[in-house]
Amino acid sequence: MTTFLMLFIGVCAVAQKFTTHSVKEGETLEGIAKQYKVSELGILNYNKEVKKGQAIKANTILVIPLVGDANKSEVKQKTEVGVNALLDKLQGSESEVGKVEPVGFISHRTRRKETLYGIAKRYDVTEDDIKRFNRELYSVQLKRGMTLKIPKYRKVKEAENVHEEGNYEVYKVQPKETRWSIAHKFGITLDSLLVLNPDLSKTTDHLANGQELLVPKLVKGEIKNQKTQLYTSYTVPPKQTFYSLEKKFGLSSEELIKLNPEIKERGGLKEGMVLQIPVKTANSGVVNTENFNFYEVKPKQTEFSLTRKLGITYRELLDLNPDLKDGLKAGMVLKLPKNQTGNFDVKNALILDKINLIDSINPLFKPKLLFLLPFRFDRLNLNETESVTNAIKKRKDVRYSLGLYSGALMAIDSVAKLGISVDVKTYDTELSMDRTRTILQQENLNGVSAIFGPLEPVSLKEVALQAANYNIPVIAPLTEGSDLSLSNVFFAMPSKKVMRDRLLTYVSDIRTDQKIIVIADSKNKSTEAVLLKQFPGASTVTLKEDRTLDINKISALLSQTSDNYIFLETDQATVVHHAASLLNSLVSNKKNIKLLTTDKNAAFDNEVVSYSHMSNLRFTYPSASRRVSSNSFTKAYSARFGAEPDEYAIRGFDIAYDLLLKIAYKNNLIDASKLIGGTEYIGNKFNYTKNFTSGYFNDAVYILEFQNMEVVELKE
Repeated sequence: MTTFLMLFIGVCAVAQKFTTHSVKEGETLEGIAKQYKVSELGILNYNKEVKKGQAIKANTILVIPLVGDANKSEVKQKTEVGVNALLDKLQGSESEVGKVEPVGFISHRTRRKETLYGIAKRYDVTEDDIKRFNRELYSVQLKRGMTLKIPKYRKVKEAENVHEEGNYEVYKVQPKETRWSIAHKFGITLDSLLVLNPDLSKTTDHLANGQELLVPKLVKGEIKNQKTQLYTSYTVPPKQTFYSLEKKFGLSSEELIKLNPEIKERGGLKEGMVLQIPVKTANSGVVNTENFNFYEVKPKQTEFSLTRKLGITYRELLDLNPDLKDGLKAGMVLKLPKNQTGNFDVKNALILDKINLIDSINPLFKPKLLFLLPFRFDRLNLNETESVTNAIKKRKDVRYSLGLYSGALMAIDSVAKLGISVDVKTYDTELSMDRTRTILQQENLNGVSAIFGPLEPVSLKEVALQAANYNIPVIAPLTEGSDLSLSNVFFAMPSKKVMRDRLLTYVSDIRTDQKIIVIADSKNKSTEAVLLKQFPGASTVTLKEDRTLDINKISALLSQTSDNYIFLETDQATVVHHAASLLNSLVSNKKNIKLLTTDKNAAFDNEVVSYSHMSNLRFTYPSASRRVSSNSFTKAYSARFGAEPDEYAIRGFDIAYDLLLKIAYKNNLIDASKLIGGTEYIGNKFNYTKNFTSGYFNDAVYILEFQNMEVVELKE
């Protein structure tokens, strides 16, 4: 019998073809199944979000499995129903009856720290499959040295989906769109979207901007104006009349019959009839990641715990998520307003449970780190203290490396106090690609948890490509991106674009009637264009040939009734000095000026720029890190190294501490990053967002402002 089941499923999967059906008002699952001469269960199997006994929404696009011969389909349908029902019944059962038998076995000897989950994943079987043929596992824990029989199953070919081209169109994914929002937009289920696009990954929900998907053509042809009516099911009780239904639901008998044609077919209302009734819902707008966040309900969550976490009443949740009327179920995806706050983190429009990493670490995990940094010992004579000191001051690569590494050592000490033992190996890349290749050839990368560095982009690419063969994440502490697809690299430095966009969002959120003025030199005209697009109606001021400003032109543009926000975009220290001095002279009781920039580069830190002027102008800018005052870390660092930590030491500590806590939580940085939202430490914060092909990018940014001769963090 089990052999027959395997053959039957295999043959059906290879030969299966599909069409689609747009549900019209009043249609039922039973009627659609009869129309295509397939079973109701056959339709349900390919449209998991449609439930038996519940009304189907009008305009829903169903994937319909087709049979080869319509005249002989009845027997085949019965067989299909019987097999699927049997498989559904046996799924999750401990009964051996009807289980697919393996075609052979693999012998596996367990190693230290292996888990049943990891072994099952490695051989692409379930944990129950392993226990079934190793019955001792039902009563004893997995131990090192056990010899297990791992079943091998015949692989079933995926279904060959055939679609009529006239019924479909190609849709390009827009920024921040998700599978769920696209399926909702086109009125289909997630399962239907996967059937139509079999190349979509089964292990990730990611969609790339511009990715092309096959979707059904909408009945009305318009996506933006399409409205989907929701329905609820109502079972007719004894002696029900049209009059009582009209009073109960506010629907006339004509409307009820139109929505439920079986009333007319069966000669009136009958006890036990299941009617579809329109649901009146709050107007929540278009469902997408621009105006909603999404949360997946966890097992054992209650209405009380959920509303407390999400900071919203159950009535408000029900208005946004009508399916809640049938009860709260694990796995449901709920939508929340974008501005909703509560006890959670948000990442890529997904609401994540807040995790206290320090309370969640597993002392049994032992991270293994590899540091690859250009200390340049090949150029330094460590016996000559003065020459080494001068080299550190002059060479940025040496200064950056020592700062990052010294901070990382402090992080290793800190996690050691939490019970986490870290295995560390450190190499000097000497700023040489050949040296980096030699290190990689000599070092055994098996079991390495993460690689910290290198700093130079060329060596970083080489290390990332080699590490990818072992699924090892690579941490780029000072690099914001790469021109190559380095999917295993964590870029810890937010990009200039991310920082610019964060500042523009901040200004847009707080702006009321402030006047916007843009001053940009010739190298920053692209930034000027972005600012003018973000703030229509903004004024611009052009630098003169000597890179100075016309004070009369600026004065004429300044508003005397509202604040003036002036963006200065330049990398010339003389321009910053001149502009700050001129604008400072224009500040008065009638003219209030705030100076901003989207890119605070070295020009703004030059000694010719007056700190006092910048403070008077409340200079505001985005930053990857914040200023750190004296605290327990700075004191501990000074005690160990005899000097105050610089920004690179603080960055090295924060990056290393973050990755060590995440590894100690999941023993895998990539897996941990999927579950953890934003994290923040002494001077830096991290919120890694996965780009489909180019790695993980930190989009956590500070907005800082000069106030009363100090730099303060502005709350967004």
